[in-house]
Amino acid sequence: MKSVEGNKAGLKPFELMLDQKKISQRVIQLGERISADYTGESLVLVGVLKGCIVFMADLMRYIKVPVEIEFISAASYRHGIRREDDVVIGGGVSIPLKGRNVLVVEGIVDTGRTASVIVEKIRKMEPASVEVVTLLDKPASHRVDIDIKYKGFTIGNEFVIGFGLDNAQLYRNLPFIGRMIEG
Repeated sequence: MKSVEGNKAGLKPFELMLDQKKISQRVIQLGERISADYTGESLVLVGVLKGCIVFMADLMRYIKVPVEIEFISAASYRHGIRREDDVVIGGGVSIPLKGRNVLVVEGIVDTGRTASVIVEKIRKMEPASVEVVTLLDKPASHRVDIDIKYKGFTIGNEFVIGFGLDNAQLYRNLPFIGRMIEG
C-alpha cells in the first residue's frame, strides 16, 4: 500500500485501500446484477448526496434498464461531530414513486441510520419496491437493522475517503478509496 502524506493544503495522510480498477470491476458487476434483477422494468435511482455522486454516475452507465434519477440530501454529522440519532433529510424526491421500483444509492453505509430513514421516507410514497445499493458497507458499525441488497465492498471500521467520500469536504475527487491514517 502506498502512503500519501499531507501537504501545504492541510491534507491528512491516507493509504490506498481500493484502486480504480478494482472499483470499476465491482461497479460493472453491480450494474449487471441490477440490470438482470429489473429486466423488463424501469428503475428510479435516488442518490444520497453528497457521497453517492461518483459511484452513482459510474453505476448508472452499467444499468441496462430505463432509469430516472433523483437526489436527496442527508446528514448525520454537524460541525464534524457525529450524531447518530439525528439524521436531517434535505430536499426531496420530486417525481411520483407510487408503484415504481426505487433503488437508493449510497456511497457508504456506516451506522445504517441514514439509509434506514431514507428507505422509510420512500416507503411512505408507496413504491412497488425499494432497495439499497452501496459502494461500501461497514456492517460492524451498523446501529440499526438495514437490508442492503447490493453491496460493492464490505469493509471494517476504517475512516475512508475518495470516490465521492470526504473528510471535511475534501478528498471526494480522488479516483480511488483511501483509508485515513491516524496519527
